[in-house]
Amino acid sequence: MQNKLRIIVTGTAGFIGFHLANLLIRSGHQVFGVDNINDYYDPTLKINRLALSGIHEDDIAYGRITVSYSNPLYSFIKCNLEDKQTILQIFKEFRPDIVIHLAAQAGVRYSLTHPDTYIAANIQGFLNILEACRWQPVKHLIYASSSSVYGLNSGMPYSVQHPASHPVSLYAASKKSNELMAHVYSHLFNIPSTGLRFFTVYGPWGRPDMALFIFTSAILKGETIKVFNNGEMERDFTYVDDIVKGIEKMIQNPPAPSPEFDYLDPDPSVSSAPFKIYNIGNNQPVKLLDFIKAIEIATGKKARMEMLPLQPGDVKKTWADVTGLIGDFNYKPYTPVQTGIEKFIAWYRDYYKI
Repeated sequence: MQNKLRIIVTGTAGFIGFHLANLLIRSGHQVFGVDNINDYYDPTLKINRLALSGIHEDDIAYGRITVSYSNPLYSFIKCNLEDKQTILQIFKEFRPDIVIHLAAQAGVRYSLTHPDTYIAANIQGFLNILEACRWQPVKHLIYASSSSVYGLNSGMPYSVQHPASHPVSLYAASKKSNELMAHVYSHLFNIPSTGLRFFTVYGPWGRPDMALFIFTSAILKGETIKVFNNGEMERDFTYVDDIVKGIEKMIQNPPAPSPEFDYLDPDPSVSSAPFKIYNIGNNQPVKLLDFIKAIEIATGKKARMEMLPLQPGDVKKTWADVTGLIGDFNYKPYTPVQTGIEKFIAWYRDYYKI
């Protein structure tokens, strides 16, 4: 990448944000990380991700800017997305060229029991990011959406040209809302925005609430794993390195208004505003039982499985159509699931000394 940029990345104590921040720093960009280090899952994992980036736990305090010990291009602040005044101040002082918004309250099943959290972080928090981009204009806003937005859609593979109007979880509804909110700000305030519908991201330093982490932990301990929908699930598992490399390719290519936008038959993935939606997935759905088999091979241990029915909010299959990603960036995720699982388990064994 030729131009060195000032980039705000939210969620840098999180899984994807951690990997992205480090990739951008290695490319010579100046990165300002934002995260509230909440306890949705063990904050120790988040603290250790930050430590690997040179942000030490003893230096972290709410509202305090900390500069990385290992790379002066990286600064970090602990902050809630809902804290509008602090968010606006961060933008005013750092003056970002690019904003990559990955922070959010994640999890489909958690949204069944903690709905207010999703409205605060994913709706109010995203509004604050949009407002900051409005008052401190940026060259490009990239934000995380989710394959969950497709909801009841059964047409496969999922295409960004398909409507996504029937979500089946509040998490999915909040992500679809983000896309709609981003379009409004692109239209009204000419903010170039790109929404990325991630498909089941996995890899080293991954989230403990995700299937690969849960299954690996249980299999290594000889515990029983819960397999929902009796194993009749398919997911388009996407390795984290493929995700962050895709984001890197997009940074300096903000969307322009589509000259072919049809007001009578609108394509939901483009607009007369500088707005674009992409799927970013492996484009190769894997059956859940095959995924578990790959973990068994990588760990050398047999899984004990309890078959259960489909859970509320879950979808049976995801499969990304990545035509837009290939056409606009000559890129698609490429890491085979077995390879990605082996890399995750190598990290897991090293991290937990198993």
